[in-house]
Amino acid sequence: MNKKARAEWIRQLVFVGPAVVFFTLIIAVPFVLSIYYGFTSWNGVTANVKWVGLDNYKQVFLEDDGFRTSFWFTARYTVAAVLLTNLAGFGLALLVTQKIRTSNLLRTIFFLPNVIGGLLLGFIWSFIFVKGFAAIGELTGIGFFELPWLGTSGTAFWGIVIVTVWQYAGYLMVIYIAALMNVPPELMEAARIDGATRLQLLRSIIVPLIMPAVTVSLFLTISWSFKVFDLNLSLTGGGPYGSTESVALNIYQEAFRNNRYGIGTAKALIFFVIVALITMLQVYVTKKKEVEA
Repeated sequence: MNKKARAEWIRQLVFVGPAVVFFTLIIAVPFVLSIYYGFTSWNGVTANVKWVGLDNYKQVFLEDDGFRTSFWFTARYTVAAVLLTNLAGFGLALLVTQKIRTSNLLRTIFFLPNVIGGLLLGFIWSFIFVKGFAAIGELTGIGFFELPWLGTSGTAFWGIVIVTVWQYAGYLMVIYIAALMNVPPELMEAARIDGATRLQLLRSIIVPLIMPAVTVSLFLTISWSFKVFDLNLSLTGGGPYGSTESVALNIYQEAFRNNRYGIGTAKALIFFVIVALITMLQVYVTKKKEVEA
């Protein structure tokens, strides 16, 4: 090895080495161990690890009604949250990219909810749903505010969706703003001269040209929604009667509350494979729709 190659190797070791070490210790090794524990009946505490093969996976697929219920809730929540959050983020981006004096202030205001942590945000909105909305309902008599927002499965579902949209729409707004700023103004002007309406501009020019941002935003919101945990825990705790329990919360309960780490990791691996397939399909489909300006 010559001097130049040795210097390059040392440089890569110094800059990349720590990241590789931490990735291996924090991500790779636990992931491999979780695959192994998914085939055992380990309780997560004792040193007794019994190999059970595919029994955990059979139990999850054939006997665990709670996991199926939580997966169905997570799937419905993901569809609603992904669609509404992206629509809200795109709408806010269109608003603040207009020529208005307070656009910078509005951008800051819309982005602020994303700064608040999930647990704290959940407790804040829990108070709003239970106390704030009830007080407004008593004063105004408007039925919307008098609903038992966290008391029934239907209203609790939409309560979590509302908070999710409120939290993440500002983050997606930033992504969509960057994409909208890159739409060629001369192309927009030419379309206006040809008589294109605002809806036609949006459908035929803006949306096709910002598809890379749509790809990123959909990927982020799908992964966020499927992995929802802290917001779910602090808002409803999975209630009422487990009707709003997400898959992540179900896995947590199984592994750390019921001390059935083997089944918990089996559920986590099943969930990982499903989410990975869905996100890869989404990226593949939206990438095909991207066009170059």
